[in-house]
Amino acid sequence: MGVELKPVTIDNWYACTQLQAKEEQQSVFPAPVVYWIAESKYSADFELRAVYADDREAERLVGFIVFCPKPDKDGNCWIPALLIDGRHQGKGYGRAAMERLIACMTEMNCARLMIGHRPNNAIAGRLYESLGFKKVNDDEIDGEIVRLLVTGGALPE
Repeated sequence: MGVELKPVTIDNWYACTQLQAKEEQQSVFPAPVVYWIAESKYSADFELRAVYADDREAERLVGFIVFCPKPDKDGNCWIPALLIDGRHQGKGYGRAAMERLIACMTEMNCARLMIGHRPNNAIAGRLYESLGFKKVNDDEIDGEIVRLLVTGGALPE
């Protein structure tokens, strides 16, 4: 199962806005993709990527990722959003996209990757745990469970 992470551009931004979580997941992914695209225009730290499935027949847009390769004051690089369109969930695209993103961020010298998810999003929690993300504490932060992955990237001084 291959995926490619491509920048969100004038050529694919609108298609990205059409990606949606399943209806029953709206409470765990309440911000639509268009929100993240708009916010990225005012937050220089956000990088956006469209997730494309690398099928034999054709390339297909299946998801969307927001990440911040610039460390915060504590040396953490954040992944604020990962969305796999409801029509493409359960096919391994989320795992493949996260593996690709972790490798990309590690190459960018991101040593501490942080990601959050709503407590009732058990699927995301299991995925992140299986990729090595550990809970930073037992309390929720801003309504989310926050997880950390320490990579092989350069640690901040």
